[in-house]
Amino acid sequence: MKKNIRFLSLLLFTLLAVPAFTLAGFNTASADQWSQSTYEDGQPQGLHPVVAERAEILRQRAAAIGIVIRFTDGFRSFEEQDRLYAQGRTEPGYIVTNAQGGQSYHNYGLAVDYALEVGPHVIWDIEYDGNGNSRSDWFEVAQIAKELGFTWGGDWESFRDYPHLQMDFGYSLYNLQTGNHYLY
Repeated sequence: MKKNIRFLSLLLFTLLAVPAFTLAGFNTASADQWSQSTYEDGQPQGLHPVVAERAEILRQRAAAIGIVIRFTDGFRSFEEQDRLYAQGRTEPGYIVTNAQGGQSYHNYGLAVDYALEVGPHVIWDIEYDGNGNSRSDWFEVAQIAKELGFTWGGDWESFRDYPHLQMDFGYSLYNLQTGNHYLY
């Protein structure tokens, strides 16, 4: 049951988020619709302890400047990753990832995705300025995240992944895939 809900939630996220990035439009979803795809305590499960701690600090620092964020994804199984990878390739929908199972830092508990929470809505509008300081809330959150040690997917050249934040602790995906690391 949990797997089905998680899969449907990821599918819903993909259907709502990708058009927002592509069209840079104001795309919203009711907070009630997202209640199953987010985390009751607001913190994704299965994260490395340092990633979880920094994600919470990020949430607090963003709130201190009038920006409410919601984490929409954290740990992702290889199977979930493969389903996302199939989207826009062998399954209907937009391409949302270039990573197959085992090729994403989500698969190792080292990444989170976020969105902005505006009243009862969750949005992925990277131009939205809800705190009224003439700067994009999205980019303000990304800057705070980078100060906390996250790498931001919005800085990537080939595939900009604006909701994505990760900490690799100096480990390549190859290190993680082969077990040549010590994370915990």
